[in-house]
Amino acid sequence: MSQEFQVLSYEEFRGMGHYRIAHADFFTHGLLSMPNWTDNFKGLFNLFLQSSCPLCQRPTPQEFCQDCTRQLQRCQRQNYCDRSTAQLPVFAWGVYGGALKRAIAALKYENQPQIAAPLGYWLAQAWLNTNAATPIVVPIPLHADKLHKRGYNQAALLAQSFCQMTGLSLQQHGLERVRDTAAQFELSAKERAKNLTKAFALGSAFRRHAPAKPILILDDIYTTGTTVNSAAQTLRDAGIAVYGVVAIAATEKRAGGAGEAGGE
Repeated sequence: MSQEFQVLSYEEFRGMGHYRIAHADFFTHGLLSMPNWTDNFKGLFNLFLQSSCPLCQRPTPQEFCQDCTRQLQRCQRQNYCDRSTAQLPVFAWGVYGGALKRAIAALKYENQPQIAAPLGYWLAQAWLNTNAATPIVVPIPLHADKLHKRGYNQAALLAQSFCQMTGLSLQQHGLERVRDTAAQFELSAKERAKNLTKAFALGSAFRRHAPAKPILILDDIYTTGTTVNSAAQTLRDAGIAVYGVVAIAATEKRAGGAGEAGGE
């Protein structure tokens, strides 16, 4: 009698970007049950199931290899809220640098969308350990041209993973980017503010119905705060309350309040 493969769902293996196939020992039955074949074929089959770590290219059954995972975990902040301002509370999981900076770059610029799953999961764990609030999560949108070029919005992918873990409501179309702005890392602080003037508008969801709860804006990186402050002002101008900002990484606060740029 033949034996079928069992495919596990993403919910069963949350935090992984691909499905695994269970019951690998199926291949050790029948002709492959001969002692000389079993061990070698099992090893070959297990290697086949593994992908490459997007940061170091080592084979791994998860998004990141163990070594890169340890390096990423070292980037976790001790104070998640130390970039908050009087105008806008900010909650960030990690310090923007080292392995975390590399991971975000791979997510955004190297077509590695699966990276968003574990990063969003870690952000969610930290949030659940320190917050009881239940705002509506709205990711920072990309302009349609940039979204078409990249193929996905990294903030939206992070928001999906974050909300799956926290149980918070996600509204993908709360904001819309109506101007294709220049990358922020190329600009001075004054140029950043001008670059993002009227860059956002209410998305289709909030144009139809105002949200019943305050909004938690989610972005990948918090640097000087120009992007999220512009988005928050768009919501407030429409009478929508903003709870704060959540990000996977934030630059270290410097004298004068500026941080290193992250771009889109």
